[in-house]
Parts: sequence; C-alpha cells; structure tokens
Amino acid sequence: MAIKVIRNRCLIYSGNLKLGHKQSGVVLIVSLVFLIALTAVAAALMQNTTIDMKMSGASEEKVVATQEAVSTIDEVIYKEVTQISGTNAFASEIAKFPLSPVVSSASNTSAEITLANPYKIAADCPHSRAASSVQVFKCNVLKVQVTRLYGRTNKSTIEVNSGVSQQLLNVGN
Repeated sequence: MAIKVIRNRCLIYSGNLKLGHKQSGVVLIVSLVFLIALTAVAAALMQNTTIDMKMSGASEEKVVATQEAVSTIDEVIYKEVTQISGTNAFASEIAKFPLSPVVSSASNTSAEITLANPYKIAADCPHSRAASSVQVFKCNVLKVQVTRLYGRTNKSTIEVNSGVSQQLLNVGN
C-alpha cells in the first residue's frame, strides 16, 4: 500500500512499492562478457609489446657488439704498426704468425693475426693505384680476426675479419 503525501510540490512515497517489471541482470552479464574480452585483448597486446622490447634490446646489443669489434680491429692494427720498439709487427717474418695481440678496449673480445696465404707462400699483391713493376713485389696477406662475445650469457658471437697486405721484395723465383 502506498501513501501519497504532497508537500511543497514533492511527492513522497512511504510503504511497499511494487515494481512494474522484473530486473533479470542481463546488463550485468553482458558487461562482464565485454570486460573479459577487453582484458584478453589488453593482455595479448602487453605480451606483444614485451616481446618487441626484448627483440629491440637484443638487436641493439648486437649492433653495439659489432661496432666494438670493428673498433677493436682498428685498435689492433694501430698497436701493431706503432709498437713501442718502433718496429712494424706486420713486417715480421712469416714464422712469427699467428699472433694474439692483447685487446684492452673491450671486454669479452679476443684478436688474432694469422697468415691468409695458402701454404705460407707469398702471393701477388692486391692491385693498388701506385705504379709498380710486375712480379717484383710479392705480398704476405695477413688476416686480422676479432671475436666478440655478447648477450645476456655471452653465448652469442660476432666475428669481424680484416686483411693487411704485407709487401715483400721478390728476391728469388
């Protein structure tokens, strides 16, 4: 039973009121389904973002390791040419190679200088712009190899190779 009391143009109801229709909670169920769907989409996007960030970090680490290996090649060549004794280590006789110079600029990096000539035989020199007599000069071709470990556990490897041509005077045929 409802009692209507009018005071100052406001209706006040007291007592039991019957609702005109039943509320079955369909809106609540639909909103929960949409919430679950949006949560699943957000979780998938976050997982993709995490994987992309890991890939980006790994790619950056590889580029940095490559640049460090290239600069180590420059360091090794500079140190061998300008030794404290004043002698050029690249002008050493064949028996001295392979050499393992000490690398101080980068961690987890090693360098090695070896002969690239097959059977330790002097080969024709690579072409250059400077004029020279044919078959007067022979060359030892040296390979400077730098190996750099990188990655979270230092299991990935970057290897950079460079060549140095050591010109020799061809005394005997």
